[in-house]
Amino acid sequence: MVHGFGGGVGLWVQNLDALSRSRRVYAFDLLGFGRSSRPSFPTDPSLAEELFVSSIEQWRQTLGLERMILLGHSLGGYLAASYSIQHPERVAHLILVDPWGFPERPQPHTERSLSQGLEAKRPGPPCWVKAVASIFSLFNPLAIIRAAGPWGPGLVNRFRPDFKSRFEDLFDDDTMTEYLYHCNAQTPSDYSPLPSGEVGFRAMSEFLGWAKRPMVQRVNLLAPSMPVTMLYGARSWVDSSTGNHVAALRGHSPTRVLLIDEASHHVYADQPEEFNHVVVNICNTVD
Repeated sequence: MVHGFGGGVGLWVQNLDALSRSRRVYAFDLLGFGRSSRPSFPTDPSLAEELFVSSIEQWRQTLGLERMILLGHSLGGYLAASYSIQHPERVAHLILVDPWGFPERPQPHTERSLSQGLEAKRPGPPCWVKAVASIFSLFNPLAIIRAAGPWGPGLVNRFRPDFKSRFEDLFDDDTMTEYLYHCNAQTPSDYSPLPSGEVGFRAMSEFLGWAKRPMVQRVNLLAPSMPVTMLYGARSWVDSSTGNHVAALRGHSPTRVLLIDEASHHVYADQPEEFNHVVVNICNTVD
């Protein structure tokens, strides 16, 4: 299980028990986030992507896994797809949960009409996405969190108040927002407050919401026999029609697009029971 930008394995807290009842489940922190190391990422988008992907392969080799059902959320979905293109023999089924970086960025003359057409059907990016996007264009926003020291968790609460409510059935305090803070506040071994994971992400993205190397341009490189399931939140700001586009591009290759009602971008936390049920059923088809 591959988490998204700025996250860590703890975000799967409502899923791991249910998913691991009948099979072994692995989750890890991406390079530059959580408790993983903070390497220096290249600014070239393809090289930054390759560093992320090669670390996933090194992780697989270390664990000795021959084949796996690979699930990725948001940025993790983008990287999971890239990994599956490079290592098709290792992936039995690819599950992409509200994946980031798939569609091409609309051209300026079509952007207005596109947004008007979707306005009534799908909400726009939440305020925190717009805020981070504007800051991201100038510098690395996670550096602010690190520099804030003891006030850092308060900043996370201010920018991401939704996280506390998503996990309120488990925690009635600031456990999850403090966790999110620590996922991004860790520094390299020399304790210098250098950015890492966000540098890699920034290298791969433009205007935050779009990938410089859109995955939709490469889905034809996935093995034709590889089953792919694209799972979206019905209320997510990520456009689920991209999943239909991917299915069309793959032709007769096994591709499914599923929507979970009453779920936004963080599908696994908004509707954990339904998410777990869907993922378990997918895994059972592989068995």
